[in-house]
Amino acid sequence: MIKEINVEELRTLDKPILIDVRSEGEYSEATIPGAINLPLFNNEERAEVGTTYTQTSPSLARELGLSIVSPKLPEMVKKVEEFSKKGPLVLFCWRGGMRSKSFATVVELMGIPIYRLQGGYKAYRTQVVDFFQKKLPFQVVVLRGNTGVGKTELLGHLRAEGYPAIDLEGLANNRGSVFGAMGLGNPPSQKKFEGLLYEELASLNEFPYIIVECESKRIGRVTLPASFFTAMQEGIQILHYDSLENRVQRLIKEYTTFPEAIQEIRVALGRLVKTLGHVKVQELQGLLDSNCLDKFTERLLVEYYDKLYAYPNKPSSKYAFYINYEEPAKALRELECYLDEKVAQRGGEPPVPRVRYSTE
Repeated sequence: MIKEINVEELRTLDKPILIDVRSEGEYSEATIPGAINLPLFNNEERAEVGTTYTQTSPSLARELGLSIVSPKLPEMVKKVEEFSKKGPLVLFCWRGGMRSKSFATVVELMGIPIYRLQGGYKAYRTQVVDFFQKKLPFQVVVLRGNTGVGKTELLGHLRAEGYPAIDLEGLANNRGSVFGAMGLGNPPSQKKFEGLLYEELASLNEFPYIIVECESKRIGRVTLPASFFTAMQEGIQILHYDSLENRVQRLIKEYTTFPEAIQEIRVALGRLVKTLGHVKVQELQGLLDSNCLDKFTERLLVEYYDKLYAYPNKPSSKYAFYINYEEPAKALRELECYLDEKVAQRGGEPPVPRVRYSTE
């Protein structure tokens, strides 16, 4: 007998293998994070069956679907059998309908234990939407600072040390600026991004706080859920700064190490004409063409980004804590002490601002 499981019970399984039997197009748009795509119908086949269902008859659509799927079943069952060696299997389709039910029946007949997700992906999506409609159950610690100070790098170090840090730009596959998508490939859909963020938060539910980099509400092509963005605005604000020289070198390393980087920078630079004017953009273009990357990056920071974000390059009483990243290892240690002593111990309550420098 096929075991039915709902989205709440899904988390009680030990390392489940999620199998999405929808078409590759549906899967690409959004799925449960970590799911494997094993489509019963590809995009074209799904469209053909759907057209037959609506324009001819449901019975003919079922016959057509059976004729399409039947030759695929032996190979699909073989793949499922291999997956079953790694953990409990959970099949799902769009809303727990015929696709997952029919394939789960075949798998069970072959003696392979299987779960079927009630409500399919739609039920999971509802769970995500409901979560973000409520107040975020975390205190949020926000790293703020000008472009290139190493906020994402610091988040990575914190994460590696076991702190509840979330790389929002990594989830959005965008660095959050006019140059943000360079070298990163396609961004996720809004639904996929929200699912990824939801899973990150679910994995950190034992912590009273989370740590993120300051972002605008929109990161590339995706938008932060309103409850999450509000929690960021109301959270503990930390100022992160570094020397201009370090920032320049960090950005050059990050943005020029992939193929066609200079060409992509050139294209993105053209989008700044309305902000900087034709003359400045042409000057920057000349520096880029002359391979004067240090000077190009410095001018872009000073004349565009620093004016846009306007964070101070020194301690400010506006922030709860300050870190100078000129000595990364020392800055990391001091931030960890601050989080342990002032944030975690107070259950995430905002601490009293104090002046403390990483270079003292």
